Amino acid sequence: RRGPVGRFGRGCDHAGTVPATLGSTVSTGWPPGPCGTMAAVRVSTRGDYAARALLSLALHGSDRPTSVKEIAERTNLPQPYLEQILLAVKGAGLVRSKRGVGGGYVLARPPAEITLAEILAAVDGPITTPIDDHDHCEGHCVLQEVWVSVGDEMRRHLDATTLADLVARTERGHAAAE
Repeated sequence: RRGPVGRFGRGCDHAGTVPATLGSTVSTGWPPGPCGTMAAVRVSTRGDYAARALLSLALHGSDRPTSVKEIAERTNLPQPYLEQILLAVKGAGLVRSKRGVGGGYVLARPPAEITLAEILAAVDGPITTPIDDHDHCEGHCVLQEVWVSVGDEMRRHLDATTLADLVARTERGHAAAE
């Protein structure tokens, strides 16, 4: 899938696979391959789309509401699904909406105050590490400690990454994650 062309240059020309919430892998066009490193986290389609939509609002920041149609065009996301996702992030207090002519969505807080963890939690619920009670299995305890550690690190990273961070990285030309 080809990303949109706009203020920040040409979009990605490739599709990638971004693994999400310690669950299934989804195919997306962001953020893979040459534009940066592959995510080591599994993100649901809803989580990916929500992050992309809010990043789009942050990139084109304005006090003027942005229509769902405009967000869908800039992000190459399906408008009907995007409408559902924006309602969920609105319910979480991440965006505000205005109805009618000239209506649309704006971020409810500055981009520096909205984290990826909040966005994912708004559409998928809190990030959790599954705990398995099969203590009788060989090596189970050791593996469980690893899974919990990975989940904790993922939560820390998502809590520390704001939309402002992503805007800055986008403006630098898709710089690799630090």
